[in-house]
Amino acid sequence: MLLIVGTVRMPAENLNEARYAMQEMIEASLEEDGCAAYAYSEDVIEPGLIHVTEAWRDREALDAHFASDHLAEWRANWDRFGIHDRDLQLFEAGAAERI
Repeated sequence: MLLIVGTVRMPAENLNEARYAMQEMIEASLEEDGCAAYAYSEDVIEPGLIHVTEAWRDREALDAHFASDHLAEWRANWDRFGIHDRDLQLFEAGAAERI
């Protein structure tokens, strides 16, 4: 399992405009083969800070995601939304265990 965890930032005044695009990105990603989880979460303390959490079955699934049309469209809108300070990390994880 591969996990992507991190943050992106955008001006807080752009959040309402970006929400629909983020929702479309999440929904399309969750439909991809090998996507176990995909979420954007607004920080409750720092306006404009978005937490990113993704889980992928394997590198093949993640590479297909990187080549997807919906990801290209999402990235094409980053300037419009003012997205900056992208800080994402990729982790390789073992089997999940409920705690």
